[in-house]
Amino acid sequence: MKEKDRPRIGIMGGTFDPIHIGHLILGETAYEQFDLDKVLFMPAGNPPHKKNRKGRATDEERVEMVRRAIGGNDHFALSLIEMNEDGYTYTYRTLERMRQENAAADYYFIIGADSLYNFDTWMEPGRICQAAKIVVATRDHTEDESLDYEMQRLSAKYGGVFLKLDSLNIDISSQMLRTWIEENRTIKYYVPDCVIDFIQGNQIYQ
Repeated sequence: MKEKDRPRIGIMGGTFDPIHIGHLILGETAYEQFDLDKVLFMPAGNPPHKKNRKGRATDEERVEMVRRAIGGNDHFALSLIEMNEDGYTYTYRTLERMRQENAAADYYFIIGADSLYNFDTWMEPGRICQAAKIVVATRDHTEDESLDYEMQRLSAKYGGVFLKLDSLNIDISSQMLRTWIEENRTIKYYVPDCVIDFIQGNQIYQ
């Protein structure tokens, strides 16, 4: 463990359907900027906001894609804590469970700027703030006044710590990549080759 008083663990949640270089770059940037010990990639098993998963990868396929994508990075790890069979997963429950299992660590929950503006609508935002620091990905190192204001507002409202992640704006979405695959367009360089091989070998999204 590094010479810090408490281990620092980053959390990258998402459906990862499929995982792409934007996810990986965010994880690596957070690892460096906040001196994290590890970044957990945490596929969501049954997210409340994405109930209809027709035409998507299965849970097992998404897990395997994440496993392949992060395999060459010693400080990236796969967490299956949100892969369950009996209901929806909520961030506050996941974070509180992790704190119960390892109270000695500090958790850094990584979200995009879009999620920040929807944070009030999340289930139990105050409990999320008590369980983890919130790391917000910014766009192209720009000082966005509205983003700063929203971070300050939420911090005051929920007593949370909101931190700005100086990340590049990687304009990629999993939905865009799924559409490209359906249209037989290449996704090379947007997705790791090992993941592309898995998608093609299993005819996912086609």
